[in-house]
Amino acid sequence: MFDTLYIEKQIAGHARTQDICARFPNATRVECDRYGEVFNPKSQNFRLQKRRPSLILAHKHHGRVLETPQGYGLGGNRNYYFSHMLNCLYDCRYCFLQGMYRSAHYVLFVNYEDFETDMEMLLAQADNEPCWFFSGYDCDSLALEPVSAFMQHFLPFFSKRPLAHIELRTKSTQIRSLLKMEPIPNVVIAFSFTPQEIYRALEHKVPTLERRLQAMLQLQQAGWQLGLRFDPLIYQQGYQAQYRRLFQQLFSQLDSEQLHSVSLGTFRLPRSYFRNIVQLYPDEPLFAGTYSVDNGMISYPQSLEQEMTAFCTRELLQHIPESVLFPCTLAA
Repeated sequence: MFDTLYIEKQIAGHARTQDICARFPNATRVECDRYGEVFNPKSQNFRLQKRRPSLILAHKHHGRVLETPQGYGLGGNRNYYFSHMLNCLYDCRYCFLQGMYRSAHYVLFVNYEDFETDMEMLLAQADNEPCWFFSGYDCDSLALEPVSAFMQHFLPFFSKRPLAHIELRTKSTQIRSLLKMEPIPNVVIAFSFTPQEIYRALEHKVPTLERRLQAMLQLQQAGWQLGLRFDPLIYQQGYQAQYRRLFQQLFSQLDSEQLHSVSLGTFRLPRSYFRNIVQLYPDEPLFAGTYSVDNGMISYPQSLEQEMTAFCTRELLQHIPESVLFPCTLAA
């Protein structure tokens, strides 16, 4: 899977580093002082690296658990996000990571225990108020699980702390670890979907809708809390019929009464990220549409945003109660 492993000297002897290295005995190993030496240089070809990315094992020193931007959450007052990994195994054309990072290599921070220490501190400051922690903002929460053992490590932490809730956002079908565990009521596995037409055009390397739906059905049968995420909503001519078919396919098989939450939000990107992605994919039809700029954010014109959100909201409310529907106003 990986031909080259870059390893920060500080964590070369870490047990998690050693376990991961043992999985790739034939990979070339290159030591570095800081992951940024490999990840941050400007003269990198993101598209070329994406064909065969390397894995960088690193230590996250600060900024491990951060407050979410306003508008990101599921109704709680204390919302935080964390990234045990940077970059995604998948290759979705609308993903903001392509515009934010210069490199397509994956960075995995192996010091999971420090993330937990920071979470414990925030829980202590919350005065018995629930805290939400969101994973999957800078990566896919499940896709690298066979290598990272992320869930195997973190979920026992949440099982012992009922006021700590976690959302694992994913497009992956890597659910074996979850099916081996007892369901944890304060853990939500949230699957992202777009209509089939958009999936085929824009979501490269992502498991098919059918495979993700089957993974959800297995998890639902096993008793796990599940969420649906329609974020970003992508405009195409005839989007109404496309999203209607998507909702019908999902809700004809899932038990909507057992869904924890459903969220939706339209396509948005910081202007600088948008510009970087267009340079990577100048012929991509997605970026040739009509967009507006508001406070440095590229988005659909407000009238179109409102139209799409209103339509999808009406359609979703035919399947779910309004109490589990959460609009998201952030970038994709």
